[in-house]
Amino acid sequence: MRNASCKRVTGETDISMELNLDGTGCAAVATGHAFFDHMLDLLARHSLMDLTLQARGDLEVDAHHTVEDVGIVLGECVRNALGDKKGIARYGCSHLPMDETLTRVVMDLSNRPYVVFRIPESGLPDAPNFPLTLCEEFCRALANNLRCNLHVEVLYGRDGHHIAESVFKGIAHALRQAAAIDPRAAGTLPSTKGML
Repeated sequence: MRNASCKRVTGETDISMELNLDGTGCAAVATGHAFFDHMLDLLARHSLMDLTLQARGDLEVDAHHTVEDVGIVLGECVRNALGDKKGIARYGCSHLPMDETLTRVVMDLSNRPYVVFRIPESGLPDAPNFPLTLCEEFCRALANNLRCNLHVEVLYGRDGHHIAESVFKGIAHALRQAAAIDPRAAGTLPSTKGML
């Protein structure tokens, strides 16, 4: 089993996480922000990663620090659980529909962090208590600490809840593909360089 646990304590947040990449999608998540809990539950369920998370943050300010720091810890945990990355698929891609919304997420577990987060120039609505900018902050924190390439593009959408949900589910499906073990590549790194 590919397991990891991480802890992060700052003046703004206190976060403890355990995960199993080869789980069944069970989540026990408590961040103090119900909508964010919902998004993390979706991420665990659709990636088939078991996730236990306790987070306390300065939600009286806003959700920014909590969302960003959970992204940091999740990235660290997934990176640690991947170990030497031998045998993984490395790449993952998802086109995730959520009613009127469609989001494309592409991931490369390359050890080179890079994030593209794109929405239509006309803009998109926020979820009632979760600005779309928090989705971007989560993606940036996750990718920088997982050390992956992450491209997220919300192609279209009208409902802020659906938009956020399609982003988190899209990440889950791309991660599930990229972290999957390919039996034909057992013991080898998915790179011609011989390292990631």
